[in-house]
Amino acid sequence: MKETKLGEFEEVILLLVGILKEKAYAFRITEEFKTQTGRGSSIGSVHSTLERLIEKGFLTSEMGKPSAERGGRRKRIYFLTADGQKALQVSKEFRISLWNQLPEFSVNQLSFG
Repeated sequence: MKETKLGEFEEVILLLVGILKEKAYAFRITEEFKTQTGRGSSIGSVHSTLERLIEKGFLTSEMGKPSAERGGRRKRIYFLTADGQKALQVSKEFRISLWNQLPEFSVNQLSFG
């Protein structure tokens, strides 16, 4: 594993690959990103992020079976590696640690003016 730090976009892409499982191909990941975040992303940025995550050892990929909907072309399917799962766990624990340090606010302490 080369790099263990994840940027926000990389983290979301890894999470989506894990959620989509055998349906985790670039176009579907791009669609799911928009659905889950409400933000658009180009398929090019998703492709480059997927390749970067492969280089980091967090993903692998393989070609799926040909499909009629794609004129017989195959899709490249992405899968989380053990290192990818570990990177997500580390990221989750870090974020939880930060949230646990955030002071609690009651409704009475909030100012709306």
